[in-house]
Amino acid sequence: SGSVIVNSCSSAAQQLCNFVCDCSDCSDENQCGYLRGSAVLGTPFTCDFEDSDCGWQDVGTSTYGWVRGRANLAMWGVGPHSDHTMGTDLGWFLVTMSPPAKTVATAWLRSPEMREAAATCEIRTWYHLSGSWLNQTERPVLRLAVALKDEVVGLWQSPERSSEGWHQLVAYPGRITEQFQLIFSLTQPPACGAEVALDDIMFRNCGLPEVGQEVCGAQESRCRRGSCLAQRRFCDGTDDCGDNSDEGVEHCKNFTHCSFDHDLCGWEAVSGPPAWDRNTSLILGTSYGIPTRDHSNNSRAGFFLHTGSGPTAQAGGTAQLSSPTFQATNSCSLVLYYHLHGSATSNLSISYVTNSTKHLMRERTGDLGSCWIRERVDFNVTGPFKMLIEGMAGSGGTVAIDDLILSQGCVKEQEKLLVTLPSQAGASPCGADKVACDSGDCIAAELACDFADTCADGSDEKHCGTTTFESGAGGWHDVSVGRLRWGLQKVTESDIFLTVFLYPGTFLALQTGEGQMVGPAKARSPLLGPSGPACTMEMSYHIHSDPQGFLAISVADHTTGTTQLAWQTQGRGSTTGGRVRVPLGERSRPFQVELLALVDLQGSASVSVDNVTFEQCYLDIVSPTAAELSCNFERGMCGWYQDLSSDFKWVHGVGQGQGSDHTTGSGYFLSVDPAMPWSHGQQAQLLTSRQEPAAAPRCLSFWYRLAGPQIGTLNLKLRLEGGEEVVLWTRRGTQGSIWHRAWATLPATGKQWYQVAFEVLHDGFLGDVGLDDITQTAGPCGAELSCSFEAEGCGLAASGKGTWQRQSNGTGTTTGPVADHTTGTAAGHYMVVNTGRVSLPAGHTAALTSQPYQPSVSAQCLAFWYQLSAGTPGSLRVFVEQSRVRRKVLSTSTMEGSNWHRSHVTIQPDGDWQVVFEAVGAGGDHGYIALDDLHVLDGACPEPASCDFEQDTCGWSSPSDPRFHSFAWGWKNGISLAKYPGPEQDHTLGTRNGHYIHFDTSVLGARGTSALLESPPLPAVTDSCLRFWYHMDIPEHLSSGELRVTVRSWAGQRTVWSVAGHRSRGWQGAVVPLQSPREFQISFEITTRRWPMEGTVALDDIMYSSRVGCHSSLKSPVEEKPSSSFVAEVVLSLLVALVIVALVAAGGWYWLKQRGLASRTLTESNSPQGFDNITFRD
Repeated sequence: SGSVIVNSCSSAAQQLCNFVCDCSDCSDENQCGYLRGSAVLGTPFTCDFEDSDCGWQDVGTSTYGWVRGRANLAMWGVGPHSDHTMGTDLGWFLVTMSPPAKTVATAWLRSPEMREAAATCEIRTWYHLSGSWLNQTERPVLRLAVALKDEVVGLWQSPERSSEGWHQLVAYPGRITEQFQLIFSLTQPPACGAEVALDDIMFRNCGLPEVGQEVCGAQESRCRRGSCLAQRRFCDGTDDCGDNSDEGVEHCKNFTHCSFDHDLCGWEAVSGPPAWDRNTSLILGTSYGIPTRDHSNNSRAGFFLHTGSGPTAQAGGTAQLSSPTFQATNSCSLVLYYHLHGSATSNLSISYVTNSTKHLMRERTGDLGSCWIRERVDFNVTGPFKMLIEGMAGSGGTVAIDDLILSQGCVKEQEKLLVTLPSQAGASPCGADKVACDSGDCIAAELACDFADTCADGSDEKHCGTTTFESGAGGWHDVSVGRLRWGLQKVTESDIFLTVFLYPGTFLALQTGEGQMVGPAKARSPLLGPSGPACTMEMSYHIHSDPQGFLAISVADHTTGTTQLAWQTQGRGSTTGGRVRVPLGERSRPFQVELLALVDLQGSASVSVDNVTFEQCYLDIVSPTAAELSCNFERGMCGWYQDLSSDFKWVHGVGQGQGSDHTTGSGYFLSVDPAMPWSHGQQAQLLTSRQEPAAAPRCLSFWYRLAGPQIGTLNLKLRLEGGEEVVLWTRRGTQGSIWHRAWATLPATGKQWYQVAFEVLHDGFLGDVGLDDITQTAGPCGAELSCSFEAEGCGLAASGKGTWQRQSNGTGTTTGPVADHTTGTAAGHYMVVNTGRVSLPAGHTAALTSQPYQPSVSAQCLAFWYQLSAGTPGSLRVFVEQSRVRRKVLSTSTMEGSNWHRSHVTIQPDGDWQVVFEAVGAGGDHGYIALDDLHVLDGACPEPASCDFEQDTCGWSSPSDPRFHSFAWGWKNGISLAKYPGPEQDHTLGTRNGHYIHFDTSVLGARGTSALLESPPLPAVTDSCLRFWYHMDIPEHLSSGELRVTVRSWAGQRTVWSVAGHRSRGWQGAVVPLQSPREFQISFEITTRRWPMEGTVALDDIMYSSRVGCHSSLKSPVEEKPSSSFVAEVVLSLLVALVIVALVAAGGWYWLKQRGLASRTLTESNSPQGFDNITFRD
């Protein structure tokens, strides 16, 4: 990419791409598969793909390959809905394109050449797998490998189970002394349709250690190249120095090193099964849990010992490896490298044996990733002893060891002393997939740690994370791979600073670890679950650290393959702590809770945890508020819970700059902001707990707000136990910064338990969703006042010869419109009837009748959108029926173009009324009539395309097709909102409570450069008139944009009026004559040539007259204000004119707004009165 500078200081080739900055601007580390850093993430040696591809190249031989791309909201649900860096559809990533349909295929991606990876090197990348394969047995496999010397060595491959969404991979290449390249590959079976995206590739701690420290520490020695290294790290089988001087003969001649490349070096593998086998990665293959290389040579051809859970292995059996007998010692240490991968229950232990008694020294449990981890154990034994290394592989896992290094203090016993090993631990008495209770009974393994006692003695829940640590770790196990680890420690009365937060006794503390990586310590709970929606974990903690240190809790969900942060606290330079309550929520089994901590233990820093409890986690526990679906959120959440398995969440609060709640105007409501940083989840769900089966239908009413120029979808769903989800109600796109009421009938569920869920999809990134005042009442809801047919048929009943049916063009069986009106896409739904003569013979009718509407006012407006096919579609007749008397309100049989058309009619009911839509066949070969977006509003209908915006937007709308890359106009009143600026008074009423339509131009930019507002289609005219009021508030020096009125028809589009952006002059009137020889739409469009441009544009009181032109005697808009304000304005205008003359004479220049000089402060910028404050903003 031309914007990325490479090697500005002409560094030598061997200094490029070596994770060390040699140029002052670090440009020798650009286009290396990473750039010198990511401006968005603030991390060094990172490729976020925002500015370039960082040198990554597609090296496949077919059309199947990798390209740099962005999320496409028009294709939401296919591929990533956002990138990982920005979390929006603006960010870039690499993605696979066009896989072949009928063959196994692999897409290859290769980095530029890199050099000299340190032993501590860690590669982190986010990947996104998507496609229809998620539930299939044959699955695509994403791999990361390193090409070095003359072989390709695997570093990581995607786990067996995965879910859609962004996941993080972590890979450890190990010490590499020469040039190397990284290779990503995605292999997929035929007709799999998988797509993978990669983003945010980071290289951590990959550069060789810094040279040039003046003095090494007391416990350190100097490497030959000049860096310092802890003495405990010399002669440990890893080149930490970077020149191998820490592993040279001068230091290490008295150490005994066994690499297993030739034999077992005097160690003895006890015959199994299971047993330790000596083997190489070349022979073992590429199954998920198996090491991809040895540690000694970082090669597939190198040897190591392993024990696996193959078909012949006994469940729970232990493989044993014993050393020769050593003399009593206080200075013998063993360093070894182990590999635990593929199973959460694999186990490795290191012990010593004296007089057939085993003394456990170190134990590791769990899946620690596809890497070799350093361990060191120091032995202080008063008599002859043997070392014992035991491995037990869990289901699907492998345990491996390599590079056993004994220090010079380990001296073999010359006399033939017999140290007998304890008998090899046999298989569990319960067999595979079972666990034993303390009483000896056997239970299924998945019933252990499910928060309910299954064993009669409760022992299956004894080691499940709830613990005071007084009698052991309570099921928690350290899975750290670096220089920090978790371990049990005693607190005494003298540790005053600790006893403030923890009780005297034993606790879990951060300690110095023996691993070679640099990163947080991690401890995991056992496999837990399933859990219920009220599940929380509580613990006491203390942290003493600088602000770089932290303590955190995350949850690893093995069903979805995701790990997400649940809670964290930073160090503050002082000691902090207390008791914390972390909601875990409803989760399927298995999941694990993780404790993460990172502090610098060199100083006085410390971290500890104690008294861990899990509360209300049993899945079937019934909360006292479980059945409370009615809620105003003033005192909490009633019976509603967050779905905590996603990091995209509802927030319980009082405003967040979006406006007030619905209940009191100053209380609490729930909201979702899709632009929340680091929320990458696909949906935010608000759930009820399990509800008892419902014998009869109920009505759920709620108030919602969907605001913003690019907001996504709000769904109401019913989840039946053991099965399907049903969408009961849905809305997409902005409905204005206004509370709307909605109703949905919850159907009877027979004998099935169920849950209700409000779900916000992450298919928009600018705006907010609000929810308040949910009410549940007995019996079904009445006729729906607003129906988009997206969720269901809204209770409309079909009758007659032909059949109306609800469908989308993407899935429907009847020929119908290409896209619906609501969403503008093939996935959107509408009602349609086939009017071809086979389905609906000439003269026959197909009727669609609404449920009765119960009016509360003297006039109501019925509006709907319809579409007739070309050719002979028959006719659409619309009747309003009251007291069994029908009145025809519309009849049409032809339609210009293939757009959706809007019709409306004022109804003056004297009781309940119904609407009947009737399609009449005309005998044509083919044809259809379709309906969408039915609305009933209080008050009379305005003229077509006229609107004062007090009740609704009268059919004016922003195009919903995301392919247009244009933003939606908003609808609000004059009450100022931080998030949605606009005039403080409307034009119709001249008050804060009056409504208008508005747009904030600062959102224009890369996502879209225009904002369109369109009228419904209007019939051809020779002399018509458009009158409207507009309000602009755009700083003059930023006014590179304009507001345009265009007329669009099949003949094209032309601009009939425009005004450049300017400072506010209050509400301005405009009069625009219009003519069009064919059907047309009026559009208001805001465009900018340079962005971002801060400012607002608002419209109000649009009046369209098709019968009379603008030259008629009708008053122009300038004279149409309420007379009192008009008179006041004339008087004020004279005063203002005098003031201006005085100011000019005095040499002062002030911009004045139209409504005169009320006494206002300089800080108000969007009020209709007062000074312009752009010049004071700095």
